[in-house]
Amino acid sequence: MLLIPAIDLKNGQCVRLEQGEMQAATVFSNDPAAMAMHWVEQGARRLHLVDLNGAFAGRPENEPAIRAILRAVGDEVPVQLGGGIRDLETIERYLDDGLSYVIIGTAAVKNPGFLKEACSAFGGHIIVGLDARDGKVATDGWSKLTGHEVVDLARKFEEYGVEAVIYTDIGRDGMLTGLNIDATVRLAEALSIPVIASGGLASMTDIDRLLQAEPSGVEGVICGRAIYTGALDFRAALQRVGEADAASAKA
Repeated sequence: MLLIPAIDLKNGQCVRLEQGEMQAATVFSNDPAAMAMHWVEQGARRLHLVDLNGAFAGRPENEPAIRAILRAVGDEVPVQLGGGIRDLETIERYLDDGLSYVIIGTAAVKNPGFLKEACSAFGGHIIVGLDARDGKVATDGWSKLTGHEVVDLARKFEEYGVEAVIYTDIGRDGMLTGLNIDATVRLAEALSIPVIASGGLASMTDIDRLLQAEPSGVEGVICGRAIYTGALDFRAALQRVGEADAASAKA
């Protein structure tokens, strides 16, 4: 189980939002690169970056901060990024800068042909982000709700060759109310590619439930507000995952 710290970037700062609302941002650091190294030193095996300004603008807006993170992290851990990625040139530039995975969200829903091209051109590096409220996919920084069902879209994108799906329950994101495990498991069971949970991680109880869901294809979880506020001790959570991995290896 991958526990993936999130570094959400707004105006070059590391922030957390509540339910995707830009005006409800809490600043946690003015030095995102230092924050990235903090999580690596804590034991993170992957990092999750979001260009929040980019998600709303439809183009990259925090590239200097992203490059600084990639320089700081180097080859320590893979880094994935979403937000404002709408063309192949942007993907190529980010991958050349050292990014491991590019997350395509809004553009995948609005322009499936682009996603197909991206998977063809950059196989092994494309993850789809599906953000939903009550099972319906949202786009444009979660500001627009579509009529698309999550499972239907995910199945189509799986055929295109995406590496994984990040599933976010918008109603829970940043609220510390607990992950929507049931919906995440339903999605994972409908696919053969990994699903990464996101939105609402609150406590060790969520980690335990995720570990139980791992056999269904839930590969990891994005860790946001909970690890920044201390509601979840990141190192303790990693230890719990390590213990579970050791126990399953013995079984």
